Amino acid sequence: MTKNFIFEEAIPSVRDYLTLRALVGWSTVSGKAVEKSLANSLYSICVYHETQLIGYGRVIGDNGIYFYIQDVIVHPLWQRQGIGRQIMQKIMNYLKIHADPTAFVGLMAAKGFGPFYEPYGFKNRATDAPGMFTYAKDLNFLLELEKVEDKYGLKDKFP
Repeated sequence: MTKNFIFEEAIPSVRDYLTLRALVGWSTVSGKAVEKSLANSLYSICVYHETQLIGYGRVIGDNGIYFYIQDVIVHPLWQRQGIGRQIMQKIMNYLKIHADPTAFVGLMAAKGFGPFYEPYGFKNRATDAPGMFTYAKDLNFLLELEKVEDKYGLKDKFP
């Protein structure tokens, strides 16, 4: 395989992005959500071989205090050729220019990929300060909890 990669600071098509996600086994997300999400990226880097998207990475956040590295993906047939490292180097260069030195820069690594990010200064969070998440589909539970708190006068008892 030739190594003529084209790095382009651009937003990929929704179709190309979804294809790349599927190729690496990531969960399915709606095209509508992807379109909105990609458009709201602070920085976006695509890697092409000829016309095929083979790598991608982006930065999201509030462009002030918080920056998150998101979606560092390399097509399985093109992995272990330095593409992921080049994506990360471009992302880190963006952050060096645009992020205040006091800004928080985070990411959530896929299982087994933590060591990939360590050379860029990323560390695991302390066990007493774990990262947490939920999915929007699970937010209905929170609405039900709020009703219970209201019913039993617990609303002001918790921070």
